[in-house]
Amino acid sequence: MDRPVNPDYTRHHPKWYRPRTPIFWWLRSAAYLRFILRELTALFVGYSAILLMAQAVAVGRGPGAWAAFQAWLGHPGVLAFHAFVLVAVLFHTVTWLGLAPRALVVRLGRRRVPDGAVLAGHYAAWAVISAAVAWLLVGR
Repeated sequence: MDRPVNPDYTRHHPKWYRPRTPIFWWLRSAAYLRFILRELTALFVGYSAILLMAQAVAVGRGPGAWAAFQAWLGHPGVLAFHAFVLVAVLFHTVTWLGLAPRALVVRLGRRRVPDGAVLAGHYAAWAVISAAVAWLLVGR
């Protein structure tokens, strides 16, 4: 039997080329860092949704449960953590809305709506919805 010409040859695919990638590869570029941070802040968005559901459960269980929940929310450690959560959620929101002009191409006739107009529309909707929620919670 003859020896093969290329001992690394495989019949169905070439030899895999996989360069070594360091675990913190995303720290090399500001764009990658923002992307990873935005993805990580999605955890805090989820936490906010769970907190909202926990508030609804506490309200449903009566005044005693609601008072206990509010007392827990008033602890200094919880307040500090929620301040961090607020910053994380705001970062997530601003960076997510910044993607809108790239992900959403709006055309009027044959002309594309400028990116600034799409971004302004998203920020305007955010402001209107935030004002409506604030009015419901505080102002009636």
